[in-house]
Parts: sequence; structure tokens; C-alpha cells
Amino acid sequence: MKLLGLTLASLGLASAATVARPVSYDGWKVYRVVVGDNSAKLSEVMSKLQLKTWKGKVETSDVVDVVVPPTQIEAFVSSTEALNTKLMHDDLGVSIAEETNFAVYASAEAAAAPNATWFNSYHSLADHAQWAKDLVAAYPANSEVISAGKSVEGRDIFGIHIWGASGKGSKPGVVWHSTVHAREWITTMVTEYAAYQLLTATDATTKAYKDKYDFYIFPVVNPDGFAYTQSTDRLWRKNRQSTPSASCVGRDINRNWPNQWSQSGGASTSPCAEDYKGPSAGDGVETKALKAQLDGIAAGKGVQLYMDIHSYSQLWMYPYGYTCSGTIPEAAAYKSLVAGAVAAVKASHGLTYTPGPICNTIYQVSGDSVDYAYQVAKAKYSMTVEMRDTGTYGFVLPPAQIKPGVEELWAGLSYLLTNM
Repeated sequence: MKLLGLTLASLGLASAATVARPVSYDGWKVYRVVVGDNSAKLSEVMSKLQLKTWKGKVETSDVVDVVVPPTQIEAFVSSTEALNTKLMHDDLGVSIAEETNFAVYASAEAAAAPNATWFNSYHSLADHAQWAKDLVAAYPANSEVISAGKSVEGRDIFGIHIWGASGKGSKPGVVWHSTVHAREWITTMVTEYAAYQLLTATDATTKAYKDKYDFYIFPVVNPDGFAYTQSTDRLWRKNRQSTPSASCVGRDINRNWPNQWSQSGGASTSPCAEDYKGPSAGDGVETKALKAQLDGIAAGKGVQLYMDIHSYSQLWMYPYGYTCSGTIPEAAAYKSLVAGAVAAVKASHGLTYTPGPICNTIYQVSGDSVDYAYQVAKAKYSMTVEMRDTGTYGFVLPPAQIKPGVEELWAGLSYLLTNM
């Protein structure tokens, strides 16, 4: 899939409702800039050239990843000669072309589950939905496809429910969400890999997980945004819901949950911003559906673990997101458990993940699902992960990194399931 055309406000960095043609990133470059004591200088450059960041805030972050269109590359390079910069993507369009070279998925026979070659490439939204159906068709005794509801554009927010010998709905719930932010494709593969392992693994430890918990796994909780990344703009982040601004679309689902929603510094009030919190708490169509589904599990056997999986930065975090001064009463237990998960990740493929509370580890986040799951749904454990990498590829992670990425996350998740 080659992306053509260009509308500056639709870069996945701002949100234009008027985009009619697919966005081309041919010739674009991505730079990592060490901010240091140069935040004022870098802010001036960013403002003058009208650039946005993939990760980090110039005012508060040690490093920021900056996306630069071909028309601004010369000016950006000359303006940042005195700064410590590293080239991440020499041609973002080429990187995207490699990533969007989808393998053809032939629906599996009912008697045979999809095999592990699925995790060698990225896939279309339609194929993800079919893969989930094929997987549960092979294991009908302890799995089913479920739905949290419909998206803004009427797409199904599909999930995979997995249970053990005592029957569905009989155990505390483990709830995993991914692809909240549409451009974070690697996260979709992680939750699918977890479902695949739970249903196909024959070792006693993995089999025991199903008898201890009911799993509610949602690979694509933002299907409209995900579809938009595949049809129009690979770097789109938000959902596709209208806003009070006629020129801007979408709210950040992970800033819209009705808990600690309106905290200064935790989300944007601008409809055009990537972290726009929405006009009112919980007004996102997908947010409402996901909240109702999580609340239903909480009202039943309760939520043992909630996980919201993102990319990138290699972080493993827990509440609070909305404040950097508060500390959860269970901080010691969380710290110990997360340390074990991070160690398991490193033992898998050698990558180091940084643990800690959300606000202190990455930045302040208000109206997020992790705080809601912890404070309102009363999940015993509520966490979020920022997956690989730390700034080599960013959001556009090559297909060759899917398999090690999902394997290391499964190692961390397995540690939680064994020890929480």
C-alpha cells in the first residue's frame, strides 16, 4: 500500500477532517533530538517550521522525536546544527511501504487454528477480525468472539473471550486492550499473540492460566482509527468522531475516560490536538462501549488485571497517570510485580523496559483507562506498557520486529499471570 498526496494538518500530528486523498510520507525524515538546555531554541524552531513531535514534549522531555516534511528538512537541519540529533527514518515513506506490505491471509479451516506465521507481518483490519474468528473456531470449547459494541463508523469492537474448565464467566477477569492509538500497529499483534498462546500452548503453566482467570482480549479497540491508518494516514492516532471544530476530527480515547478527566496538563482542550480529551467526560463512542464492557466484568467476578498496551518507549507503568504527587497504597506490591515482568521481558530478547508510575515515568495523563480501571472498576492490578523501541523506528516498526516484540511482551504478561 503506497500512500499518496499530502495535507499538512493530517500528518497524524494534527487532525484534519478535510483529508480526501491518502497522505504520502515519501521523502519525510524523522529525527531524535536531545533537548538538554535547548528547549527554548528547539521550541522556536518547531514553531517557525510548524513541526510536531512523535514522542515527547519540548518543554519537559529530555528527548523528542520530530517528523520533518521534505520542504522543511534543510531549514530544520541548519537550525539544529548545534543540537544533538539522530536520524531515525531517512525516508519515512520507504519505511511505511515495508511495513504495509501485508501478507495474504487465507482463512483457516474450521478444524485448524491459524499458525504462528501470522506474526511475521502486519495485516488489514478485515484480516484481524477473520483471524480471531478462525482462532476461536479451532477451540470452541473454551473461547468465543465477543463484542464491546460498535465504533463511531459502525465497526465492531471485537474481542476474544477465553476461559477454562469451569466454564466461561466463572473466574475473575483479565482484560487487555490494544490499538487504542490507531498508529500503534505492533500492539495489535501482542494481544493476538497472547490469545494464541493461551489457546495453543500445551505446557501446564499456560494451560493453568485459563483455569484461574477469564480473559477478555481486545486487539483493536479503535477500529475506525486503525482502518484510517491503512486507507489514508498511517500516522493517525485518535478515533474518527466529530468535534466542536469543523476542521478537526477525533478525540484521544485514552484521555476521554470519565475519571480524573479534566486535570490541567493531563490532556488537551484543543479539538485539533492529538491528545484531545473530548468535549465531555466519557463522550467517546468507543470509550462508552469499552467502559460498559469493563464495568460489566467488574460487577461480575471482578477484574484481576487490566492492561492497556501502547508503543513506543519501552516502559511498564501503573497508576497514577493523572497526578505525579499521589502514590497508590499498593505501590510496593506493584513495584515488585512490575520489576519481575520487566526482568522477564529482558530475559526474552535483551531489551530493557523502565518501570514506574505513569505520570512520573512518561508524563501526566488524565482521563486514561488505567486510572479508571484502578479507581472505578477496582481492578486489583491495572497497568500500561509502552512497547519497543526507544527511538530507532518509533511507530513504524519493521515487520521483522513483530515476533521478538510479541514474544517479550508475552514473557512479561506470563510473569504477571503467574505471580500477581
